[in-house]
Amino acid sequence: MKITETERRELEDIYSFFFNDEKVQKMKDIPMHRGSNTFNHSFLVAKVAIKRGLRHRRVNLKSILIASILHDYYLYDWRRDRNKLKRHGKNHPYIAAKNAKADFDITEEVQKIIQAHMWPINFREFPRTKEARIVNLADDHVALKEALTSKRYKKRRDEKITKNIQKLF
Repeated sequence: MKITETERRELEDIYSFFFNDEKVQKMKDIPMHRGSNTFNHSFLVAKVAIKRGLRHRRVNLKSILIASILHDYYLYDWRRDRNKLKRHGKNHPYIAAKNAKADFDITEEVQKIIQAHMWPINFREFPRTKEARIVNLADDHVALKEALTSKRYKKRRDEKITKNIQKLF
């Protein structure tokens, strides 16, 4: 799928808005896989999802971008709360969608994409649209890469990721 320069700038503006938003910045304090945090993870997912979205015809790139940035917008450390530990994988998509709707007034399409991003762990929400499948697969790709990366090189990796996620394209 080819996009115009106007569409490209619009996607970059959306990316930049969320990247600099103080509510989204709080995600830097929430740990993720192997020393990563939800902020870095989410923006890497956004970059991968947009690249994959550009390979398809007739997909809503704005929804893919917003959903991939906010897919882990649950804003708590599930490792520290025993009550959330057991059900985090199944429940956090609903919490993230609820938080995103409250803080950013997202569309219903974006909510559904966020809720479906943990399939097949969460069998209740199958990614029914191309956009949902793209975000789901991008999240799996980034999560697996983070989980397999050694903690030994964490500082160097974090510097590289921080530099890499500054811009969408």
